[in-house]
Amino acid sequence: MTQAWNFVGSPTTDPGAGTGEVTLIEGSSFCISDPAGDIVPGGVQGLFVDDTRLLSRWELRVDGVPVEPLTVLNEETYRGTFIGRARPRAGLADSTLLLERHRFIETGMREDIVVRNLGRETAACILTVHLGSDFGDLFEVKAGHVDQRGEYTARHDETGVRLSRRWQLETREVAVSTTEALTSPDTLTFRVLVPARGEWRTTVHVTPSAEALPAPQQPFPTGEPVERARPQMRRTAWRVEAPSLSLPSPAVSHVLRTSSRDLESLRIYDDDHPDAVAVAAGAPWFMALFGRDSILTALMTVPISRSLALGTAESLARYQGRRVNPVTEEEPGRIPHELRFGVEASDALGGNVYYGTADATPLFVMLVGELARWGVPAERLRPLMSNVDAALRWVEEYGDADGDGFVEYQRATDRGLVNQGWKDSFDGITTASGTIPDGPIALSEVQAYVYGAYQARALLAETLGEGDAAAASWRERAEALRRRFVEKFWLPERGWYALALDGAKQPVDALASNMGHALWTGIVPVEHARQVADHLLSPEMFSGWGVRTLATSMAAYNPMSYHNGSVWPHDNAIIAAGLRRYGFLEEAGRVATAMLDAAVAFSGRLPELMCGFDRETYPQPVPYPAACSPQAWAAASPVEFLRVFLGAQPCVPHQHVQLDPRALPASLSPLELRGLPLVGTSVDLVVEDGRADLRGLPESYTVSADPCPHCPPLPS
Repeated sequence: MTQAWNFVGSPTTDPGAGTGEVTLIEGSSFCISDPAGDIVPGGVQGLFVDDTRLLSRWELRVDGVPVEPLTVLNEETYRGTFIGRARPRAGLADSTLLLERHRFIETGMREDIVVRNLGRETAACILTVHLGSDFGDLFEVKAGHVDQRGEYTARHDETGVRLSRRWQLETREVAVSTTEALTSPDTLTFRVLVPARGEWRTTVHVTPSAEALPAPQQPFPTGEPVERARPQMRRTAWRVEAPSLSLPSPAVSHVLRTSSRDLESLRIYDDDHPDAVAVAAGAPWFMALFGRDSILTALMTVPISRSLALGTAESLARYQGRRVNPVTEEEPGRIPHELRFGVEASDALGGNVYYGTADATPLFVMLVGELARWGVPAERLRPLMSNVDAALRWVEEYGDADGDGFVEYQRATDRGLVNQGWKDSFDGITTASGTIPDGPIALSEVQAYVYGAYQARALLAETLGEGDAAAASWRERAEALRRRFVEKFWLPERGWYALALDGAKQPVDALASNMGHALWTGIVPVEHARQVADHLLSPEMFSGWGVRTLATSMAAYNPMSYHNGSVWPHDNAIIAAGLRRYGFLEEAGRVATAMLDAAVAFSGRLPELMCGFDRETYPQPVPYPAACSPQAWAAASPVEFLRVFLGAQPCVPHQHVQLDPRALPASLSPLELRGLPLVGTSVDLVVEDGRADLRGLPESYTVSADPCPHCPPLPS
């Protein structure tokens, strides 16, 4: 049985009738409601646009009574249909009125309300929509407490209702427009008459608006086919770009299709740059551009979408730091950690754009280098080179503030993040004895990313014709860093790399997953690689579902913690790729297979993280409460696992493709991957009986199971 990867597939949520909440997403806008379609005040439900809750109440009543939910149909992640029935009238066993709420999300919401009369008599009813807005900031809503601040106003006329709030010299306004309702400051009332076996329908638009200005163009104009709306056009473009994949395993096929659809739903757009697309960190609370999360997602999904990876790089470049600002931790050349647009965002992490991360800046350089490796044209890369070089200046000047040759972090004010690597919880970095080290902290994986950034810059020098001497100088910097890294981070008596160096330049000696990232970028000398691999796959680290963030033998280990013993899919994808890079095919396959097993157990969608309990203890992976799902780098991980199985790594500047499918499980063969964009053309890959056939590649290219011979080999 084979199924295509590129298909019209799973929704953002999979609610059961009458249970759970339903989330619809488009770009940075999303709507959370109950299964009837109602937005009930007092919780986290609402319609959110640009990190502001525009609707905190949206409740439909028929003759003053709530609709009884029957089911929810999720046609796409941005639209859904809520089906319910009016409650039976007194003395009757059944209702004859069926209600449909067709909801569409973009920069606002359109809702088509349909009342169907299944009875033999004309039906009359009063349909009321109760509405309201607290204009709560995303951070407030997520925290469960929205303060009523500023001046609230409500205006209404025959065209609808306008709600607004003015606070901190800024006005947020939402227009609720319709043509058939009686209006009040908080209701739309429709007097409905439905003939026997007939239907009645109306449309309501909810649109963010500037004060005293007409509502902007509605994203889903009445009368226009939905297929012509921007959300559907964007999905069509994604599905045309993405390659199609067929596998004999229905379960793994479902995982990969779900990943593709989740990545599709997590794309975000900038109205000032409508052709650029980037990836948000996760739904629903992190529908924003994040430096580290978005870059790692882009790095893992380059094989299926150049536009997503390139758009992410271009978007982050626009917000690259230009000045020194301790409150936001902005510094010249620094790549942001997080972008937010709510009024109260400045109270959360110091500003709408917060820069407190040590790893996004070298990862940005790695991303641009990977774009070159996959054949993105030079004319698209050259405009990014000033950003690349500014990022590397940040690495050497601001990132390495004390001049010891390592990038370290320490927050500039008490408003910033204490830990500024991917394990950014307050206790995410600990020693083997469980103590939290004093800063500044130099993380092992950040040094590995800097090494990868130098190597990427060397490849860019070759790609863009800067000359051999320029490329060699960047590789010399990489080699000098590698020597320092091994000298300071390697713990020979333990056989692993330190998690970090503390403020006294002493090793933070915990056995943690971070050293797998060092394998990924190639900074680990071959002589140490086997010990690193053995520790990562040891019972202390490998749960059977994946590699834990922290070994069970460490004092801070807790399988139910966020960063001290849990299992993260993106972490495991990077580790698997690192193991594969050093030739540990069996170990890389174990990690990838375990994670795909977990994905199947989670109904096809890998969550942000899971608890780190051993597989022998519990036969199913244990969910981590409040894990983000879908989450971008978790959704991207199955794509990376597939690349690990295939041993695929192109180097377009040197006209070489590495392809070695020996790690591909027999259950995934034969495999066909068609329409893979590469070298300005489309290629097809067929793998069967351990043999790979790559079709459509120009004759000048070499295909080999070995790495590119023109790129530096692994260090000895």
